Amino acid sequence: MGHSRSDDFDRFVATRWSALLHLARLLTGGDRHRAEDLLQESLVKLWFAWPKVGGQAPEAYVRKVLARAAARSARRRWWGERPVEQLPDPPGVGDEIAAVDERTRLEAMLASLPARQRAAVVLRYYQDLPEQHVADVLSCPLGTARSLTARGVARLRRLMADAVEPVE
Repeated sequence: MGHSRSDDFDRFVATRWSALLHLARLLTGGDRHRAEDLLQESLVKLWFAWPKVGGQAPEAYVRKVLARAAARSARRRWWGERPVEQLPDPPGVGDEIAAVDERTRLEAMLASLPARQRAAVVLRYYQDLPEQHVADVLSCPLGTARSLTARGVARLRRLMADAVEPVE
């Protein structure tokens, strides 16, 4: 007796959920709730496309859907209040702020990039995709993908340099 479509899909989701959620969180600038929503939307699309992509490259398909959905979502961003998981520290708590780990700072810096730059950097360096795959996922020419990645990395370097300069 062979595996059903549902079994294969469920197995894929169970084994790749954590990695896909991490990708979605990076693509949404650290917004866990939006990331979960985008991942669920993407997995619904994968379910319907499963007969075509399930046996071939389901992760690549989800990556592409996620990146496009995150870019669309960023374009229609609401500029009002945004819910956060933790309230920020009150002013004057310099020691705790200085102790924030590098990964959290880097993710915050990633969140400050424009959506397409963030997607290019995340796909290229977090997902370790070749430049052509980044271009394919973002549906843009290779030169544009390279430019988005280079500008994103340059901006991150500037932000990192600003973060480590001593305060007078």
